[in-house]
Amino acid sequence: MKLIHKSLIILSVVLALVACSDDDGKGPTITDVAVATPNLSTLVTALQAAGLDSTLNEDGPFTVFAPDNAAFAKIPEADLNALLANTDALKDVLLYHVVSGQELGATAAVGAAEPGTTLGMANGDSTALSLSGSNLLVNTSMVTTTDVVARNGIVHIIDTVLMPPADRGTPDNNIVETAIAAGSFNTLVTALQAAGLDSVLSDETRKFTVFAPDDDAFAKLPDGTVAALLGDIPTLSNILLTHVVADAEVNSITALSLNGKQADTASGKKVNISISDGKLKVNNATVKTVDIYTNNGIIHVIDEVIMDQAMQ
Repeated sequence: MKLIHKSLIILSVVLALVACSDDDGKGPTITDVAVATPNLSTLVTALQAAGLDSTLNEDGPFTVFAPDNAAFAKIPEADLNALLANTDALKDVLLYHVVSGQELGATAAVGAAEPGTTLGMANGDSTALSLSGSNLLVNTSMVTTTDVVARNGIVHIIDTVLMPPADRGTPDNNIVETAIAAGSFNTLVTALQAAGLDSVLSDETRKFTVFAPDDDAFAKLPDGTVAALLGDIPTLSNILLTHVVADAEVNSITALSLNGKQADTASGKKVNISISDGKLKVNNATVKTVDIYTNNGIIHVIDEVIMDQAMQ
């Protein structure tokens, strides 16, 4: 498989190898490489603010998925400044880019990027590995430069900052209660009640994953569609169950790891899981919000109602 081409950033890394060798002649550490690479200056600032620049000078080995300056620029300035000022949160985010105790080259990472593959990170969370053509994705971030070798590990440059997934916590409400409390799923709740599925998704002895269209998603349907569905309960039930994965809690990382594959739903239909333009998609619907945990499963908010019943 063709790997991602190294960009001109390699030139600065080569200079780093020559100019930044440490005193014992073993070559630069990951921190040295980052400092010597202008396109990683924001990352260096963040590492220094979190006190992790010294960590990445240690023996390792480490694998670092390093966001470039353009990746950090995607974060609104106020949010980035707030993150840089919050040491604990900053450490959590930065360690989510580090694999500790393993030097994972691009060939090995691409080879490992099979459906369902996740990778444990130094903050205790996992990332999803998948492929988009010949490009390696980490969650929704694309690896743009591979295999920048340091004395204590390896660096891959990525185009988007990775944000750790939400903690599950111990939520009190079930899926239906959570949807009602949100206030943005009124049409969905009405449809569930009409189909008698509200009681199913309130069952706290089971686990469900719901790709939940919000009110704006239902509003995109042609005029009269919702009313027609409310008058045709078998069809309505089939459509609603196509938004549900039964007896499984599929968080966003697991979903991202299934990029390019299909998932079974409670209707018996399959839906396509994909990553497009940095977004997780289910069929043609884009996931707007991920990982809303409830006491009997998880909700992902989508921007369109999944109406395609042709897939078997």
